[in-house]
Parts: sequence; C-alpha cells; structure tokens
Amino acid sequence: MPTTAPPFLRPHDQVAIVCPARSASHQELAAAVATLESWGLRVVLGESTNVAHHQFGGDDEIRRRDFQQQLDNPEIRAILSARGGYGTTRIIDQIDFSRFAENPKWVAGFSDITTLNCHLLALGHQSIHGVMPLLFGQTGGEESLESLRRALFGEPVRYEVAPHALNRFGTATGELVGGNLSLLQTLTGTRSDVATAGRILFLEDIDEYLYAIDRMMVHLDRTGKLQHLAGLLVGHFTNPQDNTIPYGQTPNEIIQHYADKYDFPVAHGFPVGHEPRNMALICGRPARLTVDATGSRLEYM
Repeated sequence: MPTTAPPFLRPHDQVAIVCPARSASHQELAAAVATLESWGLRVVLGESTNVAHHQFGGDDEIRRRDFQQQLDNPEIRAILSARGGYGTTRIIDQIDFSRFAENPKWVAGFSDITTLNCHLLALGHQSIHGVMPLLFGQTGGEESLESLRRALFGEPVRYEVAPHALNRFGTATGELVGGNLSLLQTLTGTRSDVATAGRILFLEDIDEYLYAIDRMMVHLDRTGKLQHLAGLLVGHFTNPQDNTIPYGQTPNEIIQHYADKYDFPVAHGFPVGHEPRNMALICGRPARLTVDATGSRLEYM
C-alpha cells in the first residue's frame, strides 16, 4: 500500500520544536528559530524544550504530552525534534496517532528519532530523516540544512555521490526506509518495526564498536531485513570504536560482507548520519537509486 505524504509547508505555516529524547534549552535553539523564521515559518517551542529531567527533555510524561499536543494541533504543520540522544522509544507506545492520521503533518529528525521515522512508516506515513535544530548552525552543514528546507517545502532534490571502491552497480526503485542502525535493531519485533522488502534501506550510526556493528548486521540479516532489499545506502559511521585486539574491518567492509550475500545495488559513502553533511531523506517516499562507475545518484520518483 502506498505511503501517505503530509502537505508540504508554505510560508506562514506554524511548526513546533520538541524534545522527545535529550534536552535542549531555548538558548541552544535560538539560532534554529531564527533560521526557520527566515524561511517564512512561525515557530512554537514545546513544553519539553528548556526543561531537563536528568539527560531527558523533561520526564517521560512531559515529553509524551508535548509531542501529543503538537501532533494533535491542526495549526502545527510540522514537528521538528530538537536533538536525538536517547528517549523516544520510552514514550512511543503511549502516543496516539489517530488524529494525526486524519490530519498528517511532517515529523523530522534523525538518530534517536529513527524511532519516529520507522513508527510513522509502519503506520503508512512519510516523514523526514534530516538535520535537527540543535545542529542547524554547525560548520559545513549548510547543504544539509538546505536539503531539509527543500524536503519540507516539497522542492525537487537529486543527490549525487562520488564513486566508492565497495559500491555494487545497478539500479533500484523503492520507498526509502532506514536510519540509525542500532535503533533499527532495537525496533525489531515492536510496533515500530518496518518491512524492508522492495525498499531502499539506508544505514548510519555513531560511536559504535566495530564488533557491535557486525552483530547488528548479523541481526538484520537473520531477521530477513536484507534478503529482499531493492537497494542499500551506506551512510556515515562516525567515530567507530575498536578493542585492544583490532576487529580487522572498517564499518563499510563489515556491511558489505553481508550485502555480498545478495545482488541489490549498494552505494557507500552516502551523506547521511552524524556528520555535517547529513542530507534529508523522506522515509517512505519512492526513489530511484543508480550506482555505476561515475558514482551513485538518488532522486525521488
């Protein structure tokens, strides 16, 4: 069944910033608010911003209530998660998406927000995997920020990536699905789990041990998540960790080891993840991936 795309934003629309995971202060979000206003949007800072419960943006009830209020408010046309970290899985099963289904809106974020991207996709709705407000001003992130704006406003995008030695050539079409590898493993078997068959999967992560990346790829493979993929995008695996005895493979080599069991096209080095170049991807939107000697290209259909 085709996924549903919320209406794209227009000038003067109202958007909300919330903290479903880690905390973010109004001072930390000031630059993002100014950027969104420069796009012609009106910004609401949810009650989960500028508060903290240990590392979280308020306790579970504050974060759940804030997200639910912004989800149900018909005046809010997009919800941006201020940052990732950890915490979204603690509240996802207490959120009611019934009113959202009647009046869908864009939800955007990455990292821990992979939970929301996948949960919405499991319900049949598109969302945006992209840079979050806390990172709007990062050096080198201008292109990523522009890609988020274009995704929110429905402007055309086409991503071109340089060749990579581990790429496997081919062409694939399918809906985009994916995000943070550790979250994809965590969500397996839950109500937020998503089907990957016939889809283009993208993966990224940060600070993971090399053996743990292998373990998570074993899990994806054993649960059938790789077997019927249309294609695979391998994004940033930032700051990988190793043990005293080296694991012996890079993150890209580990992933390719499992991809080599199948014949779908693979594009390594795709600019998505915990780096300044983190291009917005619309989860659930049909796309075409082309990988050849000149590199890889991704465009929406």
